[in-house]
Amino acid sequence: MKHVAILAAILVFIGMAACSSKAKPLVPLALIDGGGKPQAITLTEQGTQAYQAKQFENARKYFEQAVAAAPQSGQAHYNYALALNALGDSEVARQHFLEAADLAPGDKTIWDSPALAPYGTPEKKGGPTKDRPYGTQRPTFGMQPR
Repeated sequence: MKHVAILAAILVFIGMAACSSKAKPLVPLALIDGGGKPQAITLTEQGTQAYQAKQFENARKYFEQAVAAAPQSGQAHYNYALALNALGDSEVARQHFLEAADLAPGDKTIWDSPALAPYGTPEKKGGPTKDRPYGTQRPTFGMQPR
């Protein structure tokens, strides 16, 4: 009976620990260099404030302008995609999430983001590949010629 009580207590503690871990909220990223343009950094800061205030349409506008000002910034594309995703425009968001991952190959925040996960891994853009190409020969036992 004592062992059952200890086992029950352990299971309760494990359950409490599992329930207390929450997924990290998606937050916009600061521009690393702003593409050399302080305007892009300012637009990103304004977009971040709007996003955190759940004013997603305003955030989208600011982030869209930031992407126009710094088109080679993975963080700018990521932020724009977050706002688009929040507004329900998942197809355009997908394009910008993948663009962000391509432009920022070493950025673990972008690559490990739960926002990017539904869209697959960016390096596999062509879709699933076949192990063997289709051929014109009939298959044989053991794939050996007859």
